[in-house]
Amino acid sequence: MDRLLVIMALTALVHLISTLAYSVRVAGVRTRRLMTAFSLYNIIYLLASVSNNIQAPLLTSIMEHGIRAALLEAGISGPPEQLVCLEAYKERLSLLAGQIRMVIAASTFGTLLGAFLIPLFVRIFIRAIGLFEETGSVARAFVRLFSACLSPGRRRQGRLPLLLALSRIAAWKRPTIPVNFLLANIIVTGLYTTGVLSALYAGAMFPDFRSTAAMLAAVVNGAATVLGAVVVEPAASSITDGALRGERDEADVKQMAFYMALTRLLGTVLAQVLFLPGAYFIKFLAQLLA
Repeated sequence: MDRLLVIMALTALVHLISTLAYSVRVAGVRTRRLMTAFSLYNIIYLLASVSNNIQAPLLTSIMEHGIRAALLEAGISGPPEQLVCLEAYKERLSLLAGQIRMVIAASTFGTLLGAFLIPLFVRIFIRAIGLFEETGSVARAFVRLFSACLSPGRRRQGRLPLLLALSRIAAWKRPTIPVNFLLANIIVTGLYTTGVLSALYAGAMFPDFRSTAAMLAAVVNGAATVLGAVVVEPAASSITDGALRGERDEADVKQMAFYMALTRLLGTVLAQVLFLPGAYFIKFLAQLLA
């Protein structure tokens, strides 16, 4: 359980940081320093990368422990196909599926928390950009930023703008964001969230070729990458560039950030639906390759 809690915490952190990327576009448009904003965000994104690198082997170890425990209970020296027919192993699979769903739920929580923190992080990124231009050093800019954020007076000042920004969400004008762009973001997030998890579960259902199944996560993630590159990123970049050129209002970028966070949240919920079908699809591919 301790291992699972660590995985859930890391998963929530990864999705929280990924959701905060939407605040970078707003800060970049407001300061007219979009590339600088993304450069500073990439420093924070390193935390997500490190968390992801720790999370992956921990997830794999949960699957391996389940297979090993079932082998010991059955008294089998190797993982033959007959293992999946044993009732004890079916119980292990059911337990593993429940654990994976908890990890997906953690991604939903992290995304939700990130969505609520977007207004606050817009202000933080704007301040970070200003400090970086003053100091010319990323390290000194972040030291001064953290010092300011930790001061009691600054914390009290940050509460009202955050609550005020969240309260204005319902008052925004009618969405000007393309519907297909938002739907694509739901699907992309759902596929990304469940890709590796479905592959690990497929490996548990087909233990003889679990390494093959794990590698096939690239098929699911690849489909998400293509859809994101073709539909999501061009539309988001077009809206952001339009605001930078003055052809769109800054409110359009704020609206986009809100709806992208919302659709990302829905995508993590969709991942609960896609998890098992994705696992059976990857198992089918592994069987074909086997």
